Amino acid sequence: MNTLLKHLLAGTVLAAAVTTGVLAQPAWPAAKSIHMVIPLAAGSAVDNGARVLTQRMGIDLGQSFYLENIPGSSGLIGAERVAKAAPDGYTLGGFNDSVLTMVPNIYKANWDPLADFVPVSLVGTIEWGLVVKPDSPYQTVADFIQAAKARPGKLNYGSGGSGSPQHLAMAMFASRAGLDMVHVPYKGATPAAIAVAGGEVDAAFQGLGTVTSLIAGGKLRLLAVSAPQRLAQYPNVPTVSESGLPDFNFNSWFALVAPKGTPRAVVDRLYRSVKTSLDDPDTRRQLVAQGMTIRGSSPGEFGVALQEQFQLYRKVIQANNIKAE
Repeated sequence: MNTLLKHLLAGTVLAAAVTTGVLAQPAWPAAKSIHMVIPLAAGSAVDNGARVLTQRMGIDLGQSFYLENIPGSSGLIGAERVAKAAPDGYTLGGFNDSVLTMVPNIYKANWDPLADFVPVSLVGTIEWGLVVKPDSPYQTVADFIQAAKARPGKLNYGSGGSGSPQHLAMAMFASRAGLDMVHVPYKGATPAAIAVAGGEVDAAFQGLGTVTSLIAGGKLRLLAVSAPQRLAQYPNVPTVSESGLPDFNFNSWFALVAPKGTPRAVVDRLYRSVKTSLDDPDTRRQLVAQGMTIRGSSPGEFGVALQEQFQLYRKVIQANNIKAE
């Protein structure tokens, strides 16, 4: 066999081996479970929503999801885990707007919310409300405002941490109502809600997905919702706007992101899976029951919303002088 023929045969064998190796690689997401990091405590609105959504997405994608809660440091640690993960479609973030638009405006983060993540979808907005313990003397928002004005610096409120949505919502509420209140940060939305139920703090703004079961179980009383209109699941609960603070609205996000560099084809497939899942009647029913308004925005639409929300909350945080604690 001459030298040229040997080289040709060797090249053919090498090409075949390479081709076989490529073909042997399973197409995404067949290789393994998809890891979703939730930088919030278990039982939070995003955590509850993610567990409903990923059950249906798992059916659509033919792959299971592994959800991991990494709370603490206002979401910084969990978000960094996603930002630094391999951009292969097997690590996602289930975030709220605090992680993406509030916390980075207060704390020094080792990641950039606008540069280190690829938007997948704004799954839904989570409606909010002002809650107190069941035997609280405050029966209405007006009662609460009157008491806070009568005792400046005496009433307190719980939040999921400095710069959390609970913190920002009450700061906006207090500013609008002219109140001086004490902020008590906890390590997550759920511990803050439990603190209200236990009487450790006087009140809190909370995503309804976090406190639905506590309200239903008689552990919390919902004074008002911070939505533009009354909610179907709480028709007898007034809005904050109709309770003395006109046009006061506040909600939060349940959004999916992937690490920067995740292939566009994977991002698009994830988005289609989100849409398919949100079209499922049972999935929609469960999410709506948690106080969520279904959105299902495209990656492009979510990217625009992220930019706008980041700038909006930067202004609010600066105006209210919200600092890291």
